[in-house]
Amino acid sequence: MKVLVACEFSGIVRDAFIQRGHDAISCDLLPSERAGPHYQGDVFDIINDGFDLMIAHPPCTYLSNSGVRWLKDNPQRQEKRKLALEFVLKISSSDIRMICIENPIGYLSTAWRKPDQIIQPFHHGHGEWKSTCLWIKNLATLKSTLVV
Repeated sequence: MKVLVACEFSGIVRDAFIQRGHDAISCDLLPSERAGPHYQGDVFDIINDGFDLMIAHPPCTYLSNSGVRWLKDNPQRQEKRKLALEFVLKISSSDIRMICIENPIGYLSTAWRKPDQIIQPFHHGHGEWKSTCLWIKNLATLKSTLVV
């Protein structure tokens, strides 16, 4: 598959797909922390380049519940949250057949739609607790691999 990992500069997810035989590229405004296929720039420059799958990690700074208290009486932050939502809606409506958008519990669940799945790191071999939402298109939900 041809895979786009949007909003990723670490290269970790991209490299996991490459190790499994996929043609994957990461994309972020920042340079990649690892050598490998990476487009540094706006994801909309390449989003229509024939990808089969997109995994997107849009920045949660203005979307997560942890920043809600800073919104009151702060029009600039409210505008940034609006723009962050518009960004997610735009990537979600791309013509890529399979999409997974990841973000913590927050504004997307009320302003857009409820997530298709909420996962925890402890469902997959890590001891931490951090609710992570997934909005998916044409993909199965994840199955727990190692509950700890």
